[in-house]
Amino acid sequence: MNDQIQPDGSEHEHGALGDAEYAEFMELAAEEGFDAEDIEGAIEAAGHGPLPVLAVVGRPNVGKSTLVNRIIGRREAVVEDKPGVTRDRVTYDAEWAGRRFKLVDTGGWEQDVLGIDASVAAQAEFAIEAADAVVFVVDAKVGATDTDEAVVRLLRKAGKPVVLCANKVDGLSGEADASYLWSLGLGEPHPVSALHGRGTGDMLDAVLEALPEAPAQTFGIAVGGPRRIALIGRPNVGKSSLLNKVAGEDRVVVNEIAGTTRDPVDELIELGGVTWKFVDTAGIRKRVHLQQGADYYASLRTAAAVEKAEVAVILLDASENISVQDQRIVTMAVEAGRAIVLAFNKWDTLDEERRYYLEREIETELLQVAWAPRVNVSARTGRHMEKLVPAIEAALAGWEARVPTGRLNAFLGELVAAHPHPIRGGKQPRILFGTQAGTKPPRFVLFSSGFIEHGYRRFVERRLREEFGFEGTPIHISVRVREKRGKKK
Repeated sequence: MNDQIQPDGSEHEHGALGDAEYAEFMELAAEEGFDAEDIEGAIEAAGHGPLPVLAVVGRPNVGKSTLVNRIIGRREAVVEDKPGVTRDRVTYDAEWAGRRFKLVDTGGWEQDVLGIDASVAAQAEFAIEAADAVVFVVDAKVGATDTDEAVVRLLRKAGKPVVLCANKVDGLSGEADASYLWSLGLGEPHPVSALHGRGTGDMLDAVLEALPEAPAQTFGIAVGGPRRIALIGRPNVGKSSLLNKVAGEDRVVVNEIAGTTRDPVDELIELGGVTWKFVDTAGIRKRVHLQQGADYYASLRTAAAVEKAEVAVILLDASENISVQDQRIVTMAVEAGRAIVLAFNKWDTLDEERRYYLEREIETELLQVAWAPRVNVSARTGRHMEKLVPAIEAALAGWEARVPTGRLNAFLGELVAAHPHPIRGGKQPRILFGTQAGTKPPRFVLFSSGFIEHGYRRFVERRLREEFGFEGTPIHISVRVREKRGKKK
């Protein structure tokens, strides 16, 4: 166990560094000409773990994406003067008054699919469920509509802190329109013009009061508690069958019709003398935003299950080609920062030719998770089920692994000496030193004399894995460049 983890399971105030290691590290940084405040900020940014999440919700064409662009300070969310431009949820890093948080831009919902209640629930309820606080955007010029009232009911049911944004208030006359939104019962409406920036500062001050300093940890509830495992994959790859096989009984409905499972089903299952909490999730379908009703909602609930899990066991159908959909699911688990195990189901149905081509597909299509442990199983016959737990344990060990700063810098010194960064523009940037700022997943911050190219960062990650393992886990690497001496006043 990492000796820098506190008894309550939280990391030290210096990220993953203890007091003595932190003091030694700061001395090294000072010798290299780094400002102490800059170092502390880099460690905090890299080692923060999960950031609080702010969801921006509202009906179509009220200006959610325009508000998101205003908050993040750049035109990144697609904006067009017609409803429904934003389809999928998109997450951005944001900062206000020195506080960092995740900002989720949600799409509007189709009002003619299965009625207002079903379609509102599909998009808004998941965004609200996954967030620590919500900005509810209403068009002050139009006023509160029936759709807005439907969202208000969801917000009250969720019990999350809500900041009411009365958008499209361009002047004093518009503030009178905004005042009518008190009738929604969500507290003070904050008059804002997302397009021109008017009032956004006051609204963001209210957001910071609503957001927690750090989000509630949704996994690892207590030391020794059951670890959470999400079974994810395309519909009909055998997730429910696998859960039933490892449980030793039929706990989940299994049917050849894809999409039988609608809601995640948590199951406490004992394997290898250890109790695990398995979450059987609904299959993720193509073109999520075009799905209707329950299927649409099931896809969102699957994403929520991944967010709450520690390990994502990704099931793939070995008898079929690895699809773009499979790759998208893998990417979702990687971006969520979860430990990953690849389970190739229906292995008993493969002949030698299919096995040969599958290996070639894995090498090319799943290159981004070449580090993930792999098991070849059959949920129908129970083949190789005993290999699942060791793979999960190996992934968790890599996810929680920590490299002491001294050992890491010895490794970096040897690496830079043997394989220096390519010269660009007559200069050769160099990694000076680094530290592991956090775990779950491992997060490193490297300090350099100049910009480190992405290709070289990938090279450093590969060598980190070769030297220290990190099997079954993504690795996050951030680089802080030393400012020129004398630049700071």
